[in-house]
Amino acid sequence: VQLQASGGGLVQPGGSLTLSCVVSGFTLNRPAVGWFRQAPGKEREGVSCLSTWNDITHYADAVKGRFTISRDTSKNTVYLQMRNLSPEDTAVYYCATDLGHSSSYALCNGRPSTWGAGTQVTVSS
Repeated sequence: VQLQASGGGLVQPGGSLTLSCVVSGFTLNRPAVGWFRQAPGKEREGVSCLSTWNDITHYADAVKGRFTISRDTSKNTVYLQMRNLSPEDTAVYYCATDLGHSSSYALCNGRPSTWGAGTQVTVSS
């Protein structure tokens, strides 16, 4: 099981960015998959998670209405569309899964077993 995140970069406040996570070793039709982030000096937090078997999503309060998680099963890829970004969104973003979790809420609020390498998102003018 592997996950590879990409798409990070530098963006101005109010801008948009889309992250991609290519997965391998499992299919996007049962486990939950999610995006997490860790800002300097802060604990890692669940940003958005998707239950791939029933398409139920979970979002952290801080990103509701601005971030959208989605998947393309044919490409084995999970996306995180981020809009109206602010400096508070600056962090290293990780995608993660746990084959024992099918609930998006449980994944985002738990400790996933499998992580990809992070991608840096910096929001600054």
